[in-house]
Amino acid sequence: MVARADTTTPPHGEAPDLTDWLNAVGQGRSESERAFIGKAMDCAQSAHRQQRRASGEPYFLHCLAVAEIVHHLKLDHEAVAAAILHDVVEDTDVTLDWVRKEFGENVARLVDGVTKMGRIGEMRENSDGKHRSRPSDSESIRKLLLAMAEDVRVVLIKLADRLHNMRTLRYLSEQRQQRIARDTLEIYAPLANRLGIWQVKWELEDLALRYLDPESYHRIASLLDGRRIDRERHIELVKSRLGAAFQAAGIKAEITGRPKHIYSIWRKMQRKSIDFHEIFDVQAVRVLVDSPGDCYAVLGIVHGLWQYVPNEFDDYVANPKSNNYRSLHTAVIGPEGKAVEVQIRSHEMHDHAELGIAAHWLYKEGAHFDSGFERKVVWLRQLLEWKEEEPSADEFVDRFKSESVEERVYVLTPQGRVIDMPAGATALDFAYHIHTDVGHRCRGVKVNGRIVPLTYELRTGEQVEVLTGRQAKPSRDWINPHLGYLKTSRARAKVRHWIKLQDRDINIAAGRSALERELHRLGLSNSHLDEVAVRLNFSDVDSLMAALGRGETQTGQVVSVLMHILEPEPETAAPLLVPNRRAARKRSPDDFRVLGVGNLLTNPARCCRPVPDDPIVGYITRGRGVTIHRKDCSSVLRLKEEDRDRLIDVEWGDSPDKVFPVHICITAFDRPGLLRDVSTILANDRISMLGVSTRTNTKDMIANMDLQAEVTDIAQLSRILDRIAQLSNVIEVRRKV
Repeated sequence: MVARADTTTPPHGEAPDLTDWLNAVGQGRSESERAFIGKAMDCAQSAHRQQRRASGEPYFLHCLAVAEIVHHLKLDHEAVAAAILHDVVEDTDVTLDWVRKEFGENVARLVDGVTKMGRIGEMRENSDGKHRSRPSDSESIRKLLLAMAEDVRVVLIKLADRLHNMRTLRYLSEQRQQRIARDTLEIYAPLANRLGIWQVKWELEDLALRYLDPESYHRIASLLDGRRIDRERHIELVKSRLGAAFQAAGIKAEITGRPKHIYSIWRKMQRKSIDFHEIFDVQAVRVLVDSPGDCYAVLGIVHGLWQYVPNEFDDYVANPKSNNYRSLHTAVIGPEGKAVEVQIRSHEMHDHAELGIAAHWLYKEGAHFDSGFERKVVWLRQLLEWKEEEPSADEFVDRFKSESVEERVYVLTPQGRVIDMPAGATALDFAYHIHTDVGHRCRGVKVNGRIVPLTYELRTGEQVEVLTGRQAKPSRDWINPHLGYLKTSRARAKVRHWIKLQDRDINIAAGRSALERELHRLGLSNSHLDEVAVRLNFSDVDSLMAALGRGETQTGQVVSVLMHILEPEPETAAPLLVPNRRAARKRSPDDFRVLGVGNLLTNPARCCRPVPDDPIVGYITRGRGVTIHRKDCSSVLRLKEEDRDRLIDVEWGDSPDKVFPVHICITAFDRPGLLRDVSTILANDRISMLGVSTRTNTKDMIANMDLQAEVTDIAQLSRILDRIAQLSNVIEVRRKV
């Protein structure tokens, strides 16, 4: 795929023949595509004209070499152009906007992606230049690299860049050689492995080993029988012998193979604590057949052709590995008396081994299984196969766009450590992920150097810094799910625990204040709290208030019990209301049910406007059927004794798409866009706004806004009141009764 013999870049120090180079890279491309690549070549040559590498050669030669590797990976002309330009934004005066203007959005995005990925290595060093690495860091950074690359070509260009840097690593200091080789082995080679770019993988690994353990590298290289080309010739001989034998036996088989590279041999020697002469799979072939039965038939043919090596046979078909890896492994003394390993598996076993939880890299690298990440890897590897199928480059590029929703986000600390967070995690979640005390003392968060709200949802690739105070002061608002401060249950639990440890009197006062504020907003009375406490299994009201203050009980639970406390429980629960089916409609007789009586005309009272879950009672009017009131409605409470006989029991009905009007009062310091922000909150919750009126006092600039909206139940009303209260300049928001 990336054969060194095909290179058209000149030897060290020689000026390239740009015409020959462009002809080679432009082979098989249209004239317009060749011109596009030529334009990028001219731009890079001009931008890098004063720059030289550590070897002394012009920096521009590196750009051509990277682009040539990308060309051998059979990528489109935009990827080749981006490879040529991959360092112009980082190392020259050329701006990303200029690249976008001259070469289009796709090339600019590729160049920007490669630039961002290049900063990963810089973040792996602390301020004094010492390398900092932990096993978990390498895995997280590999995930970050893939997550940042919405276009897989970014990853491939970066791999090509790293491959050429490794080929010319000898010109750097020993310290830098060690650091770059270690990063290559920990990050880039496994990344190539995950994508199935085997030739890039083994060359990166061999080159890294050459600098990390030069003694072992040169020893293994000298022990290998002849040059690599001779070993490849031997593999071809094995394949031809096997192919003829399978054809004679009537077995349809696909045979692949290549010599085992130096790093792989070194790893096996280290892992098994054996010497080079004890390794029998220095050269290996893989046979793919249609069924498990064919696997054993092939095994018989292989052992019939050549003598097998004792103790080197493993039957993972009959006895799969713990990760369900299935294959037959045997070693034989093949042609010319050289040992060769033969792996035999069905196509189904191979697909599972390559793309499932038993993928080669999983048991070779010992990584933990991450289903979401694996799906992305499978998709990326499929993209590499699609490049052979698409009739045109444009159609192929269209298939590069991400088709899966990321399940994780990967952000960076100021020291370059990668933090793995759930998708949707907020800036405050990040603070608690770093340390509980950091979360408790969090006063603000910077993302990429800019202060953001604590509710800001993090995105992959962002650098996050937490600003802390001296004392721990978590807010009780942080555990309110409607306000969106914390999305992870772990962080919310830490806040609740802190609140629980505070003084009981403080918690009682805080709980009472929170409940009274909620009841006031919803237009409910604070009567019957004693019975509420009993129903919620508290000994008294103070214990209930303390639990509210500690965050162990939510105000929504108290409100729910309070609204039902005066009415009997219905025999069957009403079905959940579906928000997106609450289009405005005429009042349905199914909204209310008069107990013991059917087919009576019912209408909600305009004085209290009950909504689902409100305790309600019916009042028999003269000629207008039954009017439905809330039980704590002032009109009901003021009824004369003789009129109370006209009150009857009613309950909420089973209408599946019922909506109910409510009046909402908002008091705020007036500002431009206030009504727009309120409307956005209602629209996001799919709430219909029936009417609105606003009045502003020009002396103190206090705005009073009255809204009429339709909600499905009291929980939805509470949620939107919470969100409106968080808007800037809002003083108070409540339900009008």
